[in-house]
Amino acid sequence: MKTIRCSLAAIFLSIAICGCSGLQKNKDVLFQTSTIDALLAGVYDGHMTIKELKKHGDFGLGTFDGLDGEMVGLDGEFYQIKVDGTAYPVDDSMKTPFAAVTFFESDETLLLDKEMNYEELSRYLDGKLPTENIFYAVKIEGAFEYIKTRSVPRQNKPYPPLVEVVKDQSILQFYDVKGTIVGFRTPDYMKGINVPGYHLHFITADRRAGGHLLECRMQDVGIELDYTSQFYVVLPEGSEFSEADLSKERHKELERVEK
Repeated sequence: MKTIRCSLAAIFLSIAICGCSGLQKNKDVLFQTSTIDALLAGVYDGHMTIKELKKHGDFGLGTFDGLDGEMVGLDGEFYQIKVDGTAYPVDDSMKTPFAAVTFFESDETLLLDKEMNYEELSRYLDGKLPTENIFYAVKIEGAFEYIKTRSVPRQNKPYPPLVEVVKDQSILQFYDVKGTIVGFRTPDYMKGINVPGYHLHFITADRRAGGHLLECRMQDVGIELDYTSQFYVVLPEGSEFSEADLSKERHKELERVEK
């Protein structure tokens, strides 16, 4: 296994070829498999099992082999939210082509007492951060006036790029629902590796439905932030990743996919 390590401000960035069972369990590490640009390019074959992923975090998000739905990891349990919005418990043998997880430990708690939508929430949280140059795991729990999510159908080879897949995404809407928003805020300099800014998924309190968060309206919710100053990414082995064109600028594609 070849490992490249470099220091970037206070961030520890390590890039490795798949096979990281020796990575020490560190609760301040954001662990990621593959990159967002690889996913945008259509690298959808799962290469890491959920069993292996759980060794590196009990909280996070991602997707599944063949881009089969949205992933939510919460309190050590992982769920697959399929195209109809239904959440299913995940078997350890299932694989992921892209996921980001951490062992969630709250460093700051905020109580939101005024109504906000997604854009207002992003600005509010940014104003509370001590710095925008590290990673944050974000957990928002409570009652939501409105939640809008999406999920996508499983893809077949030859895989289309993600910007084409989301044209057939399923839009789901929830009103007066209790649940949890799960995700991360990633620094802007991580463009191409992860989603700059906020990347959030949602799951209902009964763990039966959810998806990739597109919009929300909330009031009187609890927000927990986990400051995360270390980052570890594992790159897939195999021809699908090694032959993908990852030199292309995909910022506009990502904006279309996320919104």
